[in-house]
Amino acid sequence: MTSPIKPPEGNWWDQKINRRETVWLGLGGIWSIILFGWMTVWTRTGDQNPTGETYEVSAEEFREKMATYEDAAEETEDGLVPDGTDVYLAGMRFTWDGAPVVLETGTEYDIHLTSYDVQHGFSLRPEANLSKQINLQVLPGYEWVVPMEFDEPGTYHIICNEFCGQGHRTMHGTIVVTEGV
Repeated sequence: MTSPIKPPEGNWWDQKINRRETVWLGLGGIWSIILFGWMTVWTRTGDQNPTGETYEVSAEEFREKMATYEDAAEETEDGLVPDGTDVYLAGMRFTWDGAPVVLETGTEYDIHLTSYDVQHGFSLRPEANLSKQINLQVLPGYEWVVPMEFDEPGTYHIICNEFCGQGHRTMHGTIVVTEGV
């Protein structure tokens, strides 16, 4: 079977490139270098990428940590109020263990994230402004400790943004942020 596109005739690869084409190729190359440099600088200084540490942890070990955390936390109508600055959340089909949780503005919390079963997405967004959000991947076998500080009080929704099964659409949780003292 032959191709419907006919190859160019002659020695086309040794033909001189049109001057205009050379200018556009040069501009494209320069722009690519500028964007690459910008991304490198922004990643290092932009302070927008989540940091933190990751540890290997089994589901059983994290469940023990979660039980200790829940025992120490105060349970209110709005959710768990942690005893300190460590907050434990675990994704499992089709809920967030440890949510809802009540936090305060102006306090930096260490959010400990893991999954008990499959990969989940952790999308955290304020109820009042859905265009502001953070998206993280939560994997089984790993505990990701992400430092977070909330500037504005309100309700923040936790949504799984990684398809995890038939009940995926019901996987919601909340973080209620109150005005700090």
